[in-house]
Amino acid sequence: MSSSDMGLGDRLTLKQLAHALQNGFSPIVEVESMDGIYAVRFHHANGVADLCSAEGKVSTFLGTGEIRDVLGQLGLTHGVLTFADQCGDEMIGVEGKAITPTEKLTYGTRIAFR
Repeated sequence: MSSSDMGLGDRLTLKQLAHALQNGFSPIVEVESMDGIYAVRFHHANGVADLCSAEGKVSTFLGTGEIRDVLGQLGLTHGVLTFADQCGDEMIGVEGKAITPTEKLTYGTRIAFR
């Protein structure tokens, strides 16, 4: 665990992310798709942090190209595209088991930021 992981909370601004990356932060980047809206999460040794605005609101994006541009400028090269979990269909009585966050990352699609 790098020392930059120690002080991270559950939300990171771009400025905090840039500082952490310069100090050895090396997260697994998750880009979650929620029906055309995307959110970014950083999985690290002490947990998970959402990318947020300076006001603390979780940042959302309308496309992966916008995310690529923002994160690529900070030096991040790739991430994992996951999808909001929809595991069953109550309309026709199909039950499902929600997948775990680890399974989402394992079976997600690798995407490039550069």
